Amino acid sequence: MSGTTLADWLRAQDDAALVALLRARPDLATPPPADMSVLATRVGTRASIARACEDLDTFTLAVLEALVVQGGDSEPVALATLTQVLGPDVKPRPLKQAVARLRSFALAWGDDDALSVPPVTREAFGAHPGGLGRRTGQTYDLGGITEGEQRVLQKLAAGPPIGDTKDASRVVPLEKAETPVQRLLARGLLLRRDPGTVELPREIGLALRGERPLGPIQVTEPKPKTAVLPQNGIDATGGGEALELVRHVENLITSWSAEPPPVLRTGGLGVRDLRKVAKDLGVDEQRAALLIELVVGADLVANTEATEPEWVPTTKADVWLAATAEVRWATVAHAWLELPRLPALIGRRDEKDKLFTPLADEIRRAQAPRDRRWVLDTLAAFPKGTAISNPADLAALLGWRAPRRGGRQRDELVRWTVEEGTAVGVLALGAITTAGRVLLDEGPGHAAKTLGDALPAPLDHVLVQADLTVVAPGRLEPDLADEMALVANVESAGSATVYRISEATVRRALDAGRTADELQELFKIRSRTPVPQSLSYLIDDAARRHGRLRGGAAGSFLRCDDPVLISEVLAHPEAARLELRRIAPTVVVSPLPLADVLDGLRSAGFAPAAEGPDGQVLDLRPGGRRTTPRQRTARKPVSPAVPADERLGEFVRLVRAGDRAAATPRGERVAVPGNLGAGPSATLSLLQQAARARRRVLVGFVDSHGTAAQRVIEPHVVGGGVLEGYDHSYGEVLRFPLHRVTSAALVDED
Repeated sequence: MSGTTLADWLRAQDDAALVALLRARPDLATPPPADMSVLATRVGTRASIARACEDLDTFTLAVLEALVVQGGDSEPVALATLTQVLGPDVKPRPLKQAVARLRSFALAWGDDDALSVPPVTREAFGAHPGGLGRRTGQTYDLGGITEGEQRVLQKLAAGPPIGDTKDASRVVPLEKAETPVQRLLARGLLLRRDPGTVELPREIGLALRGERPLGPIQVTEPKPKTAVLPQNGIDATGGGEALELVRHVENLITSWSAEPPPVLRTGGLGVRDLRKVAKDLGVDEQRAALLIELVVGADLVANTEATEPEWVPTTKADVWLAATAEVRWATVAHAWLELPRLPALIGRRDEKDKLFTPLADEIRRAQAPRDRRWVLDTLAAFPKGTAISNPADLAALLGWRAPRRGGRQRDELVRWTVEEGTAVGVLALGAITTAGRVLLDEGPGHAAKTLGDALPAPLDHVLVQADLTVVAPGRLEPDLADEMALVANVESAGSATVYRISEATVRRALDAGRTADELQELFKIRSRTPVPQSLSYLIDDAARRHGRLRGGAAGSFLRCDDPVLISEVLAHPEAARLELRRIAPTVVVSPLPLADVLDGLRSAGFAPAAEGPDGQVLDLRPGGRRTTPRQRTARKPVSPAVPADERLGEFVRLVRAGDRAAATPRGERVAVPGNLGAGPSATLSLLQQAARARRRVLVGFVDSHGTAAQRVIEPHVVGGGVLEGYDHSYGEVLRFPLHRVTSAALVDED
């Protein structure tokens, strides 16, 4: 049986089919192939076939393997013979659909009675496709074999078909054979590969395996157990997670502004610093690790790369902190989507028992963004509101759709993506949120607006409780949120945030310049519940004692209208450490910075306040350290980008033009030797002839970067060392120095 060559089969395909091929396998178009023979060669390369197989589902891969088992890599096979390998469960319709898909990938070509596959396809299935040995083309008689011989054959038939044995050292006649292996070798039912190895012929393996030689084959994809939930409920839950994420990131930036953790000598962040972040934020270590990876991935924190490097917030963090909650979320969520790392590995150990730590190079995975999108795109393909509660069901679905993608950790990758996506607010209740769907399709800008529309309007009020707690029943307006963060500490967060007010938090607000009257007015206006007397008393009492001591820069000074209080301060043991010295009955000075003096007095139980030159209370809270954002390098894509269909169509036209040029009579095709200045006279004559006749020319040239390329142009001007012509495909006029032209051929248009 003979079949057409791959190049001829490709030539017979229409342009739409070739565009679909280049879209499915974009590596074939990089760089654009010169003609159909070049394209056919690329189709059959080992790396390209392996990459294409990553996009095939389980059943289509089984059909491709069956083609290899039947010898389609050496001679054409009929479609009908595939059922001998695939088994009776495979019906004609899905089989034809799978073969059509293989043809669309150019992994198989030819008519149904003469299907072929590229020769190196066999290597995509390991040394023994289907777990079967070499084909011999012989017919074997298995009658009369003993029970021992049957066991040997059955074991090799199950795969692999190779067995190690001492009995293969030499082949003896049947009458002298003593062991099952020797007898099988003597009868030709085993093949001797070398003195210690035997192989079972493929024909015998197929016969012994029965009617399903490749085992059970799942023709259709598994159906995960799903539930339909209200989309607004999914969005509300995801919105709550998004706000929680923003709050945690904000607190992490604030914490590291004041106390940046050191960078380990090996890179990354130490375990103790990870535990401190988890404790400060009130989250588990896995969540803390994810947050750390996100703030660095979003360029909100960076390595200072100094002599003693630290992880310090960048100047971008200030822009982020000033943005709205939805914009802050979109920035972090997009950073997670594009993060080339696997945060879920943190806390695990590698094969050498080395612990994976946050921000370490060991958890970098270039394919992580691609795999993350793969999982999310699958969820987004379900109708809105469809939830898959069990990640194992989703992993089974993805495992069937692309069994060669994701590696050994595929199922874990699915679970990690679902867990992290839920923590980030892209997923909720096992379904994708509307904002998450927009993030995938349209980017962070549109996703921020979508989240803002889904979130309830910010509240302008709180509920003050008698136990000095304040409940925010939802997201607060930015100015109110800032005031509450100043005067109270967050005790618990979620859909409702609970704040705790104490003397220390009231004093913090007073230190920042708020007055007692302003704090009383804040709760009076903003609280929907009556302000308890205990809170009013607390504010008034703290304000009464606050600021009786006044500090300024001398180094620094303290002043007080009450000389007795000054004497009390000087009598305290802390006064010696602060080097306090009385210069007047109501004035004390120190050479230390004012902030250090005030902190020392507060730790001693006093309540001083800082004042500025105008006598008003001065906020001395540190603004936090900042570093310059690192210069980001463009992330190299794991797989080639897919050009637009218009561009692919141009590649197809270029390939066909190359074919026509190759078929042009010899006298109308000129190759230009290098270093010939304006080019030989034959080239000039050919190009000038094309210009006069308005014919198109396939021009091969080397650009200024040394890259070889080809374009089909219509010459307008040929002379003065320059070729100028119009490229109809790109709609532009091109100029080529003739010394860069490497080949030229007239092209006859169809």
